[in-house]
Amino acid sequence: MDAFAHTLRRRARDLGLSDAEVARRAGLTERRYGHYVGGTREPDLATLVRISEVLAVTPNDLLLASAEPSTDIVPRERALARMNAAVALLDGDGVALAADLVEAVAARHRSRQASG
Repeated sequence: MDAFAHTLRRRARDLGLSDAEVARRAGLTERRYGHYVGGTREPDLATLVRISEVLAVTPNDLLLASAEPSTDIVPRERALARMNAAVALLDGDGVALAADLVEAVAARHRSRQASG
């Protein structure tokens, strides 16, 4: 269970997410999620799947990962992983809205590069 708790913390850190944010996105109370990252309890299968979706990994990635520390991912990869994790929680309309927002940011970025 300690390896599982360590993996939860490490993956959230890699994504730049606090325990509170992971709990919120997974539909859990901070206290309940705290039991999982503290290694005092294990989630049931449905909860494990929800946490995995938030962290953009499979349940096996969380359960079978080694307890060795990860190498930090670069900021761009972290941001992309955070975006993927958030989008995984959206329905079709939310995904379409997210795509519109990303396209607007990309258009602004292109126009700044062209003018500067």
